[in-house]
Amino acid sequence: MDKEILYIVVPCYNEQEVLPETCKRLTAKLSGLIEKGEIAEESRVLFVDDGSSDQTWSLISRYHEMDKLVSGLKLSRNRGHQNALLAGLMTARDNADIAVSLDADLQDDVEAIDEFISQYREGCDVVYGVRSSREKDTFFKRRSAECFYRLMSWMGAEVVYNHADYRLMSKRALDALSKFKETNLFLRGIVPLIGFKAGFVSYERQERFAGKSKYPLRKMLSFAAEGIFSFSIKPIKMIASLGAIVFTVSIIMLIYALVSHAMGVTVQGWTSILFSVWAIGGLQLLSIGIIGEYIGKIYLETKSRPKYIIEKFLNE
Repeated sequence: MDKEILYIVVPCYNEQEVLPETCKRLTAKLSGLIEKGEIAEESRVLFVDDGSSDQTWSLISRYHEMDKLVSGLKLSRNRGHQNALLAGLMTARDNADIAVSLDADLQDDVEAIDEFISQYREGCDVVYGVRSSREKDTFFKRRSAECFYRLMSWMGAEVVYNHADYRLMSKRALDALSKFKETNLFLRGIVPLIGFKAGFVSYERQERFAGKSKYPLRKMLSFAAEGIFSFSIKPIKMIASLGAIVFTVSIIMLIYALVSHAMGVTVQGWTSILFSVWAIGGLQLLSIGIIGEYIGKIYLETKSRPKYIIEKFLNE
């Protein structure tokens, strides 16, 4: 039986501080797997440069020249983490039998790859890396993450709890992933839709080895909104429900006003008027904003622009 070719896909954006250690650990892991006969010698660590403005691509090019296990993919401009990850996975699809994706910051346990491969051999087309705990996170990050996963579940999106983008995918799963054509990418929600047999590997997530996080609060909130609006129409349904509630309240208030007028009780107060104007105005603006999010995403989808453009691919 031929050994499988494994590609470890690593999206990178301004990762010059951590890249030397990341390359060292991943090439060591790949070499060890090759020596044990677990994977083929054609296996590679594929670094995807997402339009970095620092020395990330220069480092990738240098490591590629020094070690045949290192490959590099350079995008023509910054397209965001999810698009960079997809570019790497689709490149791996053309060159490998299995692909493992993880971030460059070394927070994901590299040693878990062995168990990924073991579960793949047991018939799993997708293997999810799942955090065993969030004890090292701040209270705010831990609670916000829990709220996010509960909200996504309530919205009807199928996501794996405490899973980021550390996963293994077989070539069959990658072929299925390529059929999802949406421009607004949220891979944590798309991959479970594939439906093939899946496995789970628990690991302890570490602190970032070096450099700064590329996901500050603003980007985290934007990413969460992307997942909600890309995988659920419940916000639209909520607007309809709120509209029905407001309409019901208005009917009640109309009846109350007519009865009060008939009984000669016509005392009017600024508080109720002011509250009504601001409440209804705020509800209208919120509703328009939510509908605008969906219209904007439909607008982007109809353009069918490429998700990424590859400038260079180092894989000799």
